[in-house]
Amino acid sequence: MDLGLRGKRAVVTGGSQGIGRCCALALAREGAQVCIAARTRETLDAVVAEISAAGGEGHAVAVDLTREEYCEVVVNEAVGAFGGVDVLVNNVGAARNADILDLDVAQISEALALKSYSYLRMAQLVIPLMRENGWGRIVNVAGGAGTSPTRGNIPTGAANAVILNMTRALSDAVSGDGILVNAVCPGLTNTPRARSQQKARADREGRDVEAVLKDLGAELPAGRMAEPEEIASVVTFLASEACSYVFGSSIYMDGGGRRGTP
Repeated sequence: MDLGLRGKRAVVTGGSQGIGRCCALALAREGAQVCIAARTRETLDAVVAEISAAGGEGHAVAVDLTREEYCEVVVNEAVGAFGGVDVLVNNVGAARNADILDLDVAQISEALALKSYSYLRMAQLVIPLMRENGWGRIVNVAGGAGTSPTRGNIPTGAANAVILNMTRALSDAVSGDGILVNAVCPGLTNTPRARSQQKARADREGRDVEAVLKDLGAELPAGRMAEPEEIASVVTFLASEACSYVFGSSIYMDGGGRRGTP
């Protein structure tokens, strides 16, 4: 299937590792020019090198998107490098979680600043560029905790709940302009973040973190955790011309773990 992404100009936040890295590479393989943003220059440059090796064109911006002014820097860099923005994949940020009985409300504020606020500001900045062309795609990587929280992930859950609401509201606002806004909600995924999240448990239990992740995956109906490339495949479809009638939707990629209704 031709996804119609050749020559499109994409921005992927949190593009230096995990799901964001795989999204950037998948878009590049489809012929898109890709600007990636994250905090660490070294890992960003490594992904740009991978994009080039795959025959694509990449550009990297090292910024901290908890600061609103840096969202504008990313968009300006993308426009300077490629002449515009057709696709935005919002993926930045790993919230600092804690058990709800010990939770400091400042951790919720941090999670909102990193994920929800940066997602909104990035969308607000690229929408005028997309409107000029009468076409655009915004994909928000939100995570399942927005509708299925646990006692240990309320900062993440709060930020993701805002993103899910924002996805629908943005879709309502811009669908008439040829801009589709949707969300992908991964569950347990084989990423560096998953390892860092489970390291304390692995240490506490005297086990290897890989064994912990394997056991957690085995508890899902799918029988395993997701690979980041699987998430990226769905993100790439939602970012494409082939996706023409999916509006304001949240697609759950959690191996069947979720029990609520959308």
